[in-house]
Amino acid sequence: MAFTSESVRVFLAVLDHGSFSAAARHLRRVPSAISMAVGHLEAELGLQLFVRSGRETLPTAAALALENQARQLARQLAQLQAHALQLHQGLEKRLAIAIAPELVSAAWNAPLAQLAEEFPALEVEVRSAPQADALAMLHGAQVQLAIVFERPGMDEREDFQELSSETLVAVIAPRHPMLQACKGLLCGDDLASIRQIVVASQRAESAAPRVLLSRQHWLTDNYLATLSLVQAGLGWAYLPQTLVRPLVADGTLQVIAFENMSNQLNLWVDVVWSKEHPLGIGAQRYLALLRSASGSLHR
Repeated sequence: MAFTSESVRVFLAVLDHGSFSAAARHLRRVPSAISMAVGHLEAELGLQLFVRSGRETLPTAAALALENQARQLARQLAQLQAHALQLHQGLEKRLAIAIAPELVSAAWNAPLAQLAEEFPALEVEVRSAPQADALAMLHGAQVQLAIVFERPGMDEREDFQELSSETLVAVIAPRHPMLQACKGLLCGDDLASIRQIVVASQRAESAAPRVLLSRQHWLTDNYLATLSLVQAGLGWAYLPQTLVRPLVADGTLQVIAFENMSNQLNLWVDVVWSKEHPLGIGAQRYLALLRSASGSLHR
């Protein structure tokens, strides 16, 4: 086979540096070794690649026609070698992350973009799942990281990094009968009697902490379904402020005004990993990028 990783390297060095002697200096070889390598390549290809004219080495039309593919092959070989080295050093094949649905719009994707630049061969899988399901996936080794709200207690199997906080706002459809009956101002007892739409797994108690206020709950597994039910007048919900702001502005949703408490919940957001499953290089680097982006300290 004429072209090998070494012959491609020599071919491009001569193209880039303009002579056998300059290419030899760049590759830390003797000029005769470069001249011999090019001669062997030309003989195997049956093509003249360079015209030797005194101290100059000029590429032929054939060399210029092969240049782009040779450069592409060199880049692919470099990426292959880098990926092999990263795998040897502990880079996982795939980084899987579970995210609570309310946090899909949180600032977790910009660090992923930087991670993709540093490890272009790393596969990334992002799943949206109610908080309890996301943590179950973490402990079942289906994902390496979970981005969830703060938990009411500590699990000795987990370690975590505080990322940021998220504001959830109580919202309801403007035409909801209870809202109209109370003239827009509700107290806790009023709210308890209205159906609450909750993002949770099979039980309402698996929802994000401190969000359950009503006696009756309907469950969804994502915030867009919750939003749709609220807009249809079927109940109220705590939803991310960034999500509902434009809908409140255009009048399709209304922020609930409470008589005796705040209508917002400010919850800390954590990225959680299992102490029982060591993190690979990609997960470790992603944690560092998240930490840098958030500016928070490990709790």
